[in-house]
Amino acid sequence: MLSIATLSDTTPAPLLPAMQPLPPLTNAGTRLLDAASDLFYERGVRAVGVDLIAETAGTTKKTLYDRFGSKDALVALYLLQRAHRWRAFLLERLDDENPGALQVFDVLEAWMGTQRRGCAFVNAHAELGNTDHPALPVIHAEKAWMRALFDHLTGDPARGAHLHLLYEGTLVLHTAGASTTAIDDARHAARTLLTSGDAPGAGR
Repeated sequence: MLSIATLSDTTPAPLLPAMQPLPPLTNAGTRLLDAASDLFYERGVRAVGVDLIAETAGTTKKTLYDRFGSKDALVALYLLQRAHRWRAFLLERLDDENPGALQVFDVLEAWMGTQRRGCAFVNAHAELGNTDHPALPVIHAEKAWMRALFDHLTGDPARGAHLHLLYEGTLVLHTAGASTTAIDDARHAARTLLTSGDAPGAGR
C-alpha cells in the first residue's frame, strides 16, 4: 500500500493533488486555517467570507491574504488538510496484518460519528462543481485515492470499482439523504459482493 499511503515518486498522478504536503504556517496562519476549516464545514464555503474568518481567527484580512493569497486557495488548503486527516484516520485503523475492504466501512462509520454535516468533499463539490475552483482537483484526487485503496485491498479492479461506488453512494446518502442506515446497508452489500465467488481482500 506504500505507493498510495504516502507521497513518493511512484504515487499515481491522479492522486497527487490530495497528497501534497501541507505548507508550513505561522501561528496566525494556523489560526486562520483552523477557523476557516470549522466555518467552511459548518456553513459552506460560499457562505463564509474572509471578514468572518479573520475575525474568528483574531487576525486581519490582510494577514489572511498575506498567508494564503486568496479565499479560494484557503478553501483548497482546507480540503487538502481534510484529505490528510481522513487518510491518517483510516490507515491507522486498518488491520496491519490483514487489511480488508470491509474494514473501510467500519472506519467510515467511526469517522462519520464525529462529522455533523457529513462528507466535506461532497458538500464542497455541491457548491464548487462545474467551475475552475482550485479546490476541485483536491476533491477529485481524494475520490481517486479511495478508488485506488479499494483496488489495492481487493486485488481486483472490478470489485474495487463496485466497492468504491458503494462507498461514495454511502457518503451521499449519509450526507445529503440524512440516511441513518446508509453505512450498515453499504457494509452488508459490500460483504455480499466480497463473499460471492473468489473474493480477495474481504478482510472480516
